[in-house]
Amino acid sequence: MKRTLLYILAATLCSCAGYRQYVRPDVQTDALFGSEIQTVDTVSIAQIPWREFFTDTLLQNLIAEGLERNTDLRVAHLKTDEARAALRSARLAYLPSLALTPEGSLSKLASTPTSKTYNLAASAQWELDVFGKQTAQKRGAAADVQQAEAYAQAVQTQLVATIAETYFTLLMLDEQLAIGSETVAAWQETERALEALKRAGAANDPAILQTRAARLALEQQIASIGQSVSQTENALCSLLGQSPHGITRSSLAAQSFPDTLSIGLPINLLANRPDVRMAEARLASTCYATAYARAQFYPSITLSGSAGWTNNAGGIELDPAKWLLNAIAGITQPLFARGQLIANLTIAKAEQEAAMLQFQQSLLDAGREVNDALTAWQTARHNLTLADAQIAALAEAERKTELLLHHSTGTYLEVLTARQSLLEARQQRIQTLFNEFQSVITLYHALGGGE
Repeated sequence: MKRTLLYILAATLCSCAGYRQYVRPDVQTDALFGSEIQTVDTVSIAQIPWREFFTDTLLQNLIAEGLERNTDLRVAHLKTDEARAALRSARLAYLPSLALTPEGSLSKLASTPTSKTYNLAASAQWELDVFGKQTAQKRGAAADVQQAEAYAQAVQTQLVATIAETYFTLLMLDEQLAIGSETVAAWQETERALEALKRAGAANDPAILQTRAARLALEQQIASIGQSVSQTENALCSLLGQSPHGITRSSLAAQSFPDTLSIGLPINLLANRPDVRMAEARLASTCYATAYARAQFYPSITLSGSAGWTNNAGGIELDPAKWLLNAIAGITQPLFARGQLIANLTIAKAEQEAAMLQFQQSLLDAGREVNDALTAWQTARHNLTLADAQIAALAEAERKTELLLHHSTGTYLEVLTARQSLLEARQQRIQTLFNEFQSVITLYHALGGGE
């Protein structure tokens, strides 16, 4: 008996020593960001904490509230707690299970005295991990924890980026409201000037009516922008887990980002991007699930026993009046399970292959997002330079057409056209500036920033 137990123990140790952990497959990261993008820096902006990346203190407060109160993030943390509890259970599977099994009975036959028997015993059962079933379950549970943690981090980085983007949207709308209100005031001044010119015989009703119509159209646009502000504030409050209210904020001009953005090496995405880490953890989990399904074909070896105090004979007795000891060793070898084991292995292999494809695709998607964000940032910066030059030219054109209207042969249509063009250019510049900030946020998120 001792020799048999030693053989079993040796087999268990050999099995544990030979069980291989998940190893990351070879992944191709060359030119992952695109062949036209040269990467020489190993440091990425994703390594900058969000409190240092976003310098606006009001925005920092909003992000901190969101990380504390957002419903999706709190649910993700609860999912992580569930995965950690499952891992603790898998780790304890190596230990024997213990249970108290007290029993008692009364029996009486005819005139014989009542017979009382009872056992006060404890039982234990232990399955030897000879073929790696429990090891596969434990490591699969550990991979599930990594997947849950990566998912929670993905929710956090997305939340940080969304709060920042929504905040900058509010700042953009504020600027558009300010420009619209300023232009309305200019239209009102022009309308009064035309009325004065009409009294002097230098203007007519069509000129005044056209100016008034342009002012009213702009006031409608301002009302629509005000509605967008309210809707954006409500959306931000929802992200923060709060009821709708006004959002305290600064201005778009007060924001700043680095003039140069470091994206680091593509291989960094494996460590920085939580969705890539989540895809890899899912791949590792399916690998262990396949190992567990394969181990189900091998026998299960269990040791069980009980010990306790009894007043009845039974088992291997040292003292029949006091003690009861039982020891049992069993082996279960699957022979025919109606194809269930083969089906489980086939399903596990298919899920592993699907997880591998998803992991590879997650890297491709990450590279595409970085390329798109970097291109959008470069385009926005170029367009911003052009927009400044355009506004300067249109502002000078508006000034000169107004001078011509008051002192020469200029017409109200020329003033109307010049002012409308200037308004559209200023509004477009605000949109372009927002696009630049948005692309920086998107790039920060695409590289895995937001921790």
